[in-house]
Amino acid sequence: MISADISTVLPEILLAVYAMAALIFAVYTGKDKTTPLLTWATAAVFVVLALWIGLSGDTGATAFNGAFIADGFARFAKVVILISAAAVLIMSQGYMARMNLGRFEYPVLIALSVLGMMMMVSAGDLMALYMGLELQSLALYVVASLRRDSVKSTEAGLKYFVLGALSSGMLLYGASLIYGYTGTTLFSGIIEAAHAGLPLGLLVGLVFLITGLAFKVSAVPFHMWTPDVYEGSPTPVTAFFATAPKMAAMGLFARVLHDAFGHAAQDWGQVVALIALLSMFVGAIAAIGQRNIKRLMAYSSIAHMGFALMGLASGTEAGVQAMLIYMTIYVTMNIGTFAFILSMEKDGKPVVSIDALHMYSRREPIKALAMLVLLFSLAGVPPMVGFFGKLAVLTAAVDAGMTWLAIGGVVASVIGAFYYLRIVFYMYFGDENKAGLDGTMNPVQWAMLMASALIMIVGVVNLFGVEGLAAAAAQTLVH
Repeated sequence: MISADISTVLPEILLAVYAMAALIFAVYTGKDKTTPLLTWATAAVFVVLALWIGLSGDTGATAFNGAFIADGFARFAKVVILISAAAVLIMSQGYMARMNLGRFEYPVLIALSVLGMMMMVSAGDLMALYMGLELQSLALYVVASLRRDSVKSTEAGLKYFVLGALSSGMLLYGASLIYGYTGTTLFSGIIEAAHAGLPLGLLVGLVFLITGLAFKVSAVPFHMWTPDVYEGSPTPVTAFFATAPKMAAMGLFARVLHDAFGHAAQDWGQVVALIALLSMFVGAIAAIGQRNIKRLMAYSSIAHMGFALMGLASGTEAGVQAMLIYMTIYVTMNIGTFAFILSMEKDGKPVVSIDALHMYSRREPIKALAMLVLLFSLAGVPPMVGFFGKLAVLTAAVDAGMTWLAIGGVVASVIGAFYYLRIVFYMYFGDENKAGLDGTMNPVQWAMLMASALIMIVGVVNLFGVEGLAAAAAQTLVH
């Protein structure tokens, strides 16, 4: 029934209609003058959709003959994507206006990109997967090069586009091999065809598919675009890259591996485990030499994706639950951290060097304390919530018999703690002569920084119920 299909995909349809209407409205009115209005309207639409999807209950419905899946797993991922996208839009509004980046296209492109992400986590078919992935990516290629007068921003957009196209090609090649061996693009059909075991051609197709998805989550050895794109993009865009798209890509990763290749967890588990191990170590070691805070956050995100993939590598329901918990905590930490990075300015110009943070605590004790909490949480220091995220994925790996991976994760976490703690050292015990930041911070950024820092402390009590919600979401995915 087409009416049942449409009611299942109604949130996505409404978001698409809103994005097109917003574009027409901006073009026929004041163009860039409408940017603040569009930004707040888009954020409001995201929050309303998140509440609607979150409160709708698990229907477990599918649409368009199984190509679109609206289960508990998709609901969980969509709520995180929508809330984080709204938070980044709101906190970057002031920065965009001050830096003369208030283009009306920005909120519209973010809306279209989020639409692609919602499609990704609900994909039940290789075609739907590719549609969602490309809709998300095409919008982000443009957003990365938003600062037209900056060579670095243009370079970031071009690098992201070229390497994104390469990863799409690999993904499509893998999808065509899978279709050739199974005769279907539906995940439900693929899992039936692969029930007796994976023939070599199907395994090669799966490896190409994993390669394409590893590019999207910036996992090693497909991470080379991340530091340059994070550094070159305008800071609000970097904040967006570090939050919602990561959750969407991890959601899609879990969806493909469990819905289409759930019976072959032994085969893909080893590949994902190796990628996870490499990501954790490369992210932890490469960040040590970084002086640019945006590049540092890029390597930090590579390491964190390694931890999230560790949960996925275990191939169990507990592993998926741990991955969802980890990603939710990671996104929350990043929103707070980037709220602080957005406020790093000297004489009205953005500052990205960590050297500017020397003795910051003497001038801004409350903000320095909030940042300390977030950095400790990113490093996984107990009793911050970040520690429990890491504990969840490490436990899932050990329970799945991957003790070696868990030990690797602990070692990488200890190495990674160095560069987070170095920033704390600068803020509290640095060189007074090198200090150089204005104390400006708009109220929205201040609220985001304080809220996320508070969550890192108060969330220890029961993780705000995320654990139970993640368990229910994982249950609907892992059969």
